[in-house]
Amino acid sequence: MRRVPALSISRRALFLLPAALGLLCSGCLVPASRLAAYRDQYQQLCEKNKALESQLLNLDAHSRKLESHLVMTEGELSTVDRRSRADRNRLDNFQRERDEIYRRFGEGPLPSGVGQQLAALAQRYPGLYYDEASGAAKLDADILFATAQAGIQPAARQMLDEFIAILKSDGAGPLRVMIVGHTDDRRIEGDEARDIYPNNWHLGAARALAVSDYLRVRGLQEDRLGVATYGKFQPIVANTSEPNRQRNRRVEIFLIAPEVPVVGWTETFTRVYR
Repeated sequence: MRRVPALSISRRALFLLPAALGLLCSGCLVPASRLAAYRDQYQQLCEKNKALESQLLNLDAHSRKLESHLVMTEGELSTVDRRSRADRNRLDNFQRERDEIYRRFGEGPLPSGVGQQLAALAQRYPGLYYDEASGAAKLDADILFATAQAGIQPAARQMLDEFIAILKSDGAGPLRVMIVGHTDDRRIEGDEARDIYPNNWHLGAARALAVSDYLRVRGLQEDRLGVATYGKFQPIVANTSEPNRQRNRRVEIFLIAPEVPVVGWTETFTRVYR
């Protein structure tokens, strides 16, 4: 770094001023008061020189710090650029996967007529919810079952019968039906109930089986049905209040296209069994 001109002038002044002072003293050309003034000026120049030297050192240190920061920033920008390219690649992959899903399933996972019928059915029955995006229907367990029981209540049968009629329609004929039982996190109450259902795993499975049996007895082909349970371990909301626990007590029915791989359906994983 080039030093400032003021520093060079000050250094020359520092060298010349003592010689001038010597000449003045030897020839007695100036009075003592002026000589004192020259000495003061010399002292001031020395102090100014020290200040400039200190400033120069500070500027050098600051310059090195800025250089180091610049190198570090360039490294961070390079890392951000690499991550950005990776994110763009992932986004492109997601876009291709989404396009493939739309190509295979169209506007939704179910044939449009089936989805419309299920949506209309859900509007008529408060205990039934239909998710158009996933093709899943959720039935409140409190509508289907009494507390800690797995027998379907008479009040729920009309709703299930209409649901079965949709599943037996031509548009829904190829669809598989996966029934999943869920519970809240409370312990099974009553010794008699616990003798039948020792824990929520047993209760969730029994309720899913009860719905499956009802569909089968009403004429739905057995080879379309699958049953599972997650017990208390897949809540929709935290089990912190009775309304929340009621939401978590549910039976979900998933309608699945035949070409979609499903764990346990051997024909959808033919490569595993070759």
